[in-house]
Amino acid sequence: MSGTEERPVGIDDLLERVRAGYRRIGPRQAYDAARAGEALLVDIRYAALRERDGLIPGALVVERNELEWRLDPRGSHRAPEATSHDLHVVVICNEGYASSLAAESLHRLGLHRATDLVGGFQAWKAAGLPVTS
Repeated sequence: MSGTEERPVGIDDLLERVRAGYRRIGPRQAYDAARAGEALLVDIRYAALRERDGLIPGALVVERNELEWRLDPRGSHRAPEATSHDLHVVVICNEGYASSLAAESLHRLGLHRATDLVGGFQAWKAAGLPVTS
């Protein structure tokens, strides 16, 4: 291994490093921020999970493989909600793992207020927050 190559890192270590770069948000905080118009909730769960467990009312549904294209304010394929690099985005996956990596990717695009939901959709649901079928 040369001096310029990095050693491989395991997923648990990677998640720890990524999460150290921003402040994660809990279900009640996310709900309150979205209701106040201060945050955009973005559900990146795949269709089968959304169909099985339901949706968060008002959340923007964006498949994970389209996330960066849909939320880049400068992108030609951006969602109408992607208005600024200052947008407070809360990424939601099923249990709060994939969303951490997605939030870090949004940070690389300049969305410095991107975060993710601790515990994901399952924590949202367990907190008794609104879900539609």
